[in-house]
Amino acid sequence: MSKHVAILMGGWSVEREVSLNSGAFFAKYAREAGYQVSEIDVGRDVGEVLTKLKPDVVLNGLHGRFGEDGTIQGVLEVLGIPYTHSGVLASALAMDKHQSKMIFKEAGVPVTHHIIAPRGEIAREHVMKPPYVVKPVAEGSSVGIFMVDSETSHPPQEILRPDWRGGEELMVERYIPGRELTCAVMGDVALGVTEIVTDLNFYNYEAKYVAGGSEHVLPANISQKVYENVQKLSLKAHEALGCRGISRADFRFNDRVGAEGELVCLEVNTQPGMTGTSLVPELAVHAGHSFEELVTWMVEDASCNR
Repeated sequence: MSKHVAILMGGWSVEREVSLNSGAFFAKYAREAGYQVSEIDVGRDVGEVLTKLKPDVVLNGLHGRFGEDGTIQGVLEVLGIPYTHSGVLASALAMDKHQSKMIFKEAGVPVTHHIIAPRGEIAREHVMKPPYVVKPVAEGSSVGIFMVDSETSHPPQEILRPDWRGGEELMVERYIPGRELTCAVMGDVALGVTEIVTDLNFYNYEAKYVAGGSEHVLPANISQKVYENVQKLSLKAHEALGCRGISRADFRFNDRVGAEGELVCLEVNTQPGMTGTSLVPELAVHAGHSFEELVTWMVEDASCNR
C-alpha cells in the first residue's frame, strides 16, 4: 500500500501564491510516483485537519512565515508526523537573516556587513553609506527588498506605509555589485551552480516568479575554482544551520574585485520554491534526477526530529 502524503500549501504569508504553485508541483509528481495524495490549503486549524487525515508523511510546500520559520515544523513534531525539509531550529535560524549570517560567519562562510535598525530610523536618514539594500529580517522570496544606490538622496519611504508587513526592525546590508549565483543542497550533496541573469536590479519577486523575469544559466559560466567554492560554501552553510532535506544558498559574486573576486552568501532557503520557473527543480534535473525522483526522494527522506 502506497504512502499517504499530505501536501501543505497556501497558508497566509505574503508568499501564499508561490506556495500554491509549489504545492501543485509536489502534488503532480507525488501522484505520478504512486503516492496517495491529499492537498491541504493551510489554515489555522491545520493541526486538527492533519489529526483527522492521519497522513504517513507531510510534504511541506509552504513558504514564508509560519511555513518555513520553524512554526509548522513544531506543530508536526507535536503531532508526530514525519515531514520534509529542515526541522524547527534550522528553519527558524535560516529564516532570521541576522542570526543565520552570524552562524555563517562563525562557520567560515563569507557574508557582507549589515546592521539592524528600526524602520523609522532607516527611513529618516541613510544609516549606511549607499549603495545598500534594505530588507526584512525574516521574509522570503525577496519580498519587501529595496535597493538604495549611490545617487539616491533619501532612503525608501515605502517601509513606513501602514500596510507594511516586513516587521519593525529591518536589515540594512552593504550592496555587492556583480553576479547572482545559487546552489542547491540535496541531503549531503551540493548540486550544480546556477547564475541568475535579470534586467532588474536584483533577483526580486518578479524576477523569481514571472515568466521571462530572469534567465537561469546552468552550469554558471564562472571559473571551476569559483564554481566548486560555491558548492563547498553551500554545503557548509547548510550544515552550519543544521538543515535537512533540500536547501538552496544564494550568493553575490563580484568578479571585478581582486584576483579571485568577492563571493558572499546572502541567505539559505530551507523551503525553496518548486514552480515552473524555480531553480531547485532545474538543478535536480541537471544532476540527473527527474521531477518525480526529486519528489520521491523528499518523501522518503521525511522524518520527525529533524
